[in-house]
Amino acid sequence: MTFALTGNQNCGKTTLFNRLTGSNQHVGNFPGVTVEKKEGIIKKQKDVFVVDLPGIYSISPYTAEEVVTRDFLINDRPDGIINIIDATNIERNLYLSLQIIELGIPMVIALNMMDEIEANGGFIDVKMMSDELGVPVVPISAGKNYGIDELVKVAVKTVQNGQKPVKTDFCKGSVHRAIHSLAHLIEDHAERLNIPLRFAATKLVEGDEPMIKLLGLNQNELDILNHVVHEMETSLGTDREAALADMRYDFITNLCKKAVVKAGQTKEQARSVKIDAVLTHRFFAFPIFIGIMALIFYLTFGVVGAFLSDGFSYVIDLVTAAADNALYALDINKALHSLIIDGIFAGVGSVLSFLPTIVILFLFLSILEDSGYMARVAFVMDKVLRKIGLSGRSFVPLIIGFGCSVPAIMATRTLSSERDRKMTILLVPFMSCSAKLPIYAIFVSAFFKSHQALVMTFLYIFGIIMGILSCLLLKGILFEGKPVPFVMELPAYRFPSFKSVCLHMWEKAKDFIVKAFTIIFCATVVIWILQNFDLHFNMTDDASKSILAFVGGLAAPIFKPLGFGDWRAATALVTGLTAKEAVVSTIQMLTGEAGLASVFTTPLCAFSFLIFTLLYMPCVAAMAAIRREFNSTLKSVYMMLYQTAFAYAAAFCVYNAGRVMGFGRNFAPALSEIIIGIVLIVLITAAVLYLICKKNNGETDCKNGKICADRNKDNSF
Repeated sequence: MTFALTGNQNCGKTTLFNRLTGSNQHVGNFPGVTVEKKEGIIKKQKDVFVVDLPGIYSISPYTAEEVVTRDFLINDRPDGIINIIDATNIERNLYLSLQIIELGIPMVIALNMMDEIEANGGFIDVKMMSDELGVPVVPISAGKNYGIDELVKVAVKTVQNGQKPVKTDFCKGSVHRAIHSLAHLIEDHAERLNIPLRFAATKLVEGDEPMIKLLGLNQNELDILNHVVHEMETSLGTDREAALADMRYDFITNLCKKAVVKAGQTKEQARSVKIDAVLTHRFFAFPIFIGIMALIFYLTFGVVGAFLSDGFSYVIDLVTAAADNALYALDINKALHSLIIDGIFAGVGSVLSFLPTIVILFLFLSILEDSGYMARVAFVMDKVLRKIGLSGRSFVPLIIGFGCSVPAIMATRTLSSERDRKMTILLVPFMSCSAKLPIYAIFVSAFFKSHQALVMTFLYIFGIIMGILSCLLLKGILFEGKPVPFVMELPAYRFPSFKSVCLHMWEKAKDFIVKAFTIIFCATVVIWILQNFDLHFNMTDDASKSILAFVGGLAAPIFKPLGFGDWRAATALVTGLTAKEAVVSTIQMLTGEAGLASVFTTPLCAFSFLIFTLLYMPCVAAMAAIRREFNSTLKSVYMMLYQTAFAYAAAFCVYNAGRVMGFGRNFAPALSEIIIGIVLIVLITAAVLYLICKKNNGETDCKNGKICADRNKDNSF
C-alpha cells in the first residue's frame, strides 16, 4: 500500500512525513524544502509506504516540482493520498485539494496546525467539511505529534475499503457545461489511457498542453474543444483559467462560511506583522540583513568557531602524536609510517579540524531558516535580484548554496521559469559552499591573523558580487527577457525547533565527516603515492622530483600571472575538483613543516589563491548535478570552462592591481605575466561564449508547452 503525501509549500508536509516514518528529513520554515520525492515506511504498519512529494499550489506543470508531483499522481497511481492542509490558511490550501479530488484516488485530508486554530479561539467543523468535500478529514498537529495515529488509521482503512471521493463535481453554470461536454468528447481517450475522466476534462478546459498531447486529440476534437471553451469564456466574460479558479474559490468560500469560524489574526500572525515592520522595512531591511550575516561570520570565525577549532586541532594533534609514537614503538616500515602520519593523518586531520567552524555556521543559518526569516530575505532581495534579471525566489537556492551546491542546484526546480532556473544554476557555484570554509580558514589564520572575520566576510560578499557581474554579462548574451513575477508565501515567524536545528547541524557535520573519511582519505593516499614516487616508480625523498611535481609543473605556469605559479598550488587546485576540502589536505601534505609561506611568498599571493578557489569550477558532485538539471554534458562542460575563466580573470585583476598598489614585494608587474594572463582570459572566455551561443542558436529548452509558448523567443541554453 502506497500513499502520496501532497500539500502546499510550507504547510508542514515534511514534518508530517517525519512523524509518519520516523525519518529525519530536513524541515525548514520557508517554501521549497522538498524538491524531489522521498519514500519511507509508515511506523507500526506492515508494507505501508508513504511518498513525500514536492509542495505545490496547483497540479499544473509550470515548475519542475509540479511536474514531479503530477507525474507521480497520474502515472504511478498511488493507492491513496494524504493531503495535508494548513488550517490557519485553509482557503488557499483547499484549492489544491479540489484538484486532487478530481483524480478519483482514495484520499484523506489532514488538517494541520489545528492547535494554533484552537489556541486562538477558532473552530473548524471537521464533520461538515468532510461531508461537503466527500473525503475523510482528520485534525492533526504534525509539529506536536497530535492526531497522527488517527490519521494513519483512517488513511489505511480508506484504502482498504476502496473509498474514493464521493464528490468530484464542484462546478456549476457555464463551467459545468464546458467540463461535462468535454468529458463526453474524450471519454474513450481517457479510458484507454487510464486517466481520470473528470481530471482530464478539467485540464482541457484550463488549456493544459501536456494533457492535450497525452490524449492525442484529432483536429475535429480540437475544434470542438476550442469552441466549447470559447462559449464558456464568452458567457462568463473571463478567460479559461480564471473561470476554473473562480469556480473553485466560490465553492471554497461557501464551504468555509459553513464550517469555519475564524479567530481573526492568530498570535503568530500578529507577532509576524510587528516583526516584519522592522525586518522588511523599505530602508532598514537590507542593512539589517547585512548586519545579521556579519555578526554570524564574526561569531563563527572570530570568536566561538575559532576557539572550538583550535581546541579540536589540539585534540587531533594529540591523536596524531600518539599514533606516531605507537608506529615508532612497533617499528613499522618507514614508508607505511610516512603514509599514515604524513599522508592520512596530515590530510584528513587538517580537514577535520574545521568541523566545529562548519557546525557553528550552520547552527546560526538553521535558526534563521527555521524562524521564517529567510523567506523575508527573499522578499527583500527581490528588488535587488530583479536588477540582474532574477526574481526574489532565486534567493532560496542561493542561500542553500552556502551549505552545498548540490541541493542548491536541485532547489532551482521550484522556479517556474526555465530562464530563471538556468540563470540561478549558473549563479549558485559563486556562493561559498561549506566545503570552501577549510580553505578560507587555513589561509586566513596563516596570512591574515589580525583580520580573520573581515577577510572571511569579504570572501563571501565578493563571491556574491562576482556572481552578480556574471549574471549581468550572461543576461545580455544568453538570457534575454524578464524574470517572472515574484510570488512567495511568507510563513509566520516561529521559534526554531531544537530538534530541527540539531538535525540540520548533524546533517552538515555527517556530510563533512563522511567526505573526510572517503573522498579526502582516498585523495590523500593517492597524493602521498604520487608525491613519494618518481617517474620511474622509485621512492624519492625529494618531492620536487616526484610524479606529482612533474604533473603539477605542467599546469604551474598557467597560474604564474596569478601569483602562485608553484606546482604544489596547481596540484591542490586539481585535487580540489574531487572535493574542495581536498585543497587543504593536499597543500598541508605537500608543504609539510615548511608551511604555506614556502608556496605563497606574500599575503597578496595567498589572497589571489583564495579568490581563485572561491570562484573556479565546483566539485564533480556539483557538476554532475548541473549536468542532470541541464540534461546535457556539453552545457555543463561549457559552464565549467566559463566559471574557471571568470575565476582566472578575477584573480588576475586582484593580484596585479595589488602589485601596482604596492601590496606585494615586487611592486611592478612583469609584462610577460600580464600578457599571458590577458591572452588566456580573452581566448578562454571568447571560446566558451562562442560555443554556447553557437550550440544554442535558436534553441529553446522548455519541456512544458505552456512555458514554451510564452518564452520561445528567449535565447536561453
